[in-house]
Amino acid sequence: MTKRGAVYFSIGGTIAFLLCCETSDRVPSAASLRQSETDWSDGLAAYQATWPDKFGIGSPADKSFIAKWDIDVRPDGKGLPNGEGTAKQGALVYRQKCASCHGANGYEGPEDKLVTDSTGSNTIGNYWPYATTIFDYVRRAMPFNAPGSLTDQEVYDITAYLLYLNGIIHEEHKITATTLPQIEMPARKRYVLDDRHGGKEVR
Repeated sequence: MTKRGAVYFSIGGTIAFLLCCETSDRVPSAASLRQSETDWSDGLAAYQATWPDKFGIGSPADKSFIAKWDIDVRPDGKGLPNGEGTAKQGALVYRQKCASCHGANGYEGPEDKLVTDSTGSNTIGNYWPYATTIFDYVRRAMPFNAPGSLTDQEVYDITAYLLYLNGIIHEEHKITATTLPQIEMPARKRYVLDDRHGGKEVR
């Protein structure tokens, strides 16, 4: 077979294949689609009817359980525990429990940058509006492999250290439940309080 013949043979075979596949019985009608949907819905409803009232998963949330999760800290400092922290002490805790993910200086690790550098990435120092958010997030979610394991003292110390690394407080600055909400973050004025109450208000 010549090269041209081979090409014609290939094209012809493709056309024949498509013609064979394009039969009316392969395109479902609207009625059959509706019936399939009805069958699926009926089957799901029948299956759900077999479910028990309770699956026996979890346990009742008593007051002590809820208290462990109800630890949010607001911008005005409400929710902060008693305690104090310093950057000097925070440096020790940071090296032990934070540096492996965030880097020795807070910006060269494999995880999120915590300290502002020359790249302009969003960090605590140039993006976060409230200093209290640092305490709230660190206590709730860090370290990554053991969230919630830090003591309040450690969280205060780490918070002070991160604020110091970002040039927001001096190394000697002592943060407490009173002084932490008073710290003015560099990005604070970039945020606007959403005081809308619903309805047709648009701004």
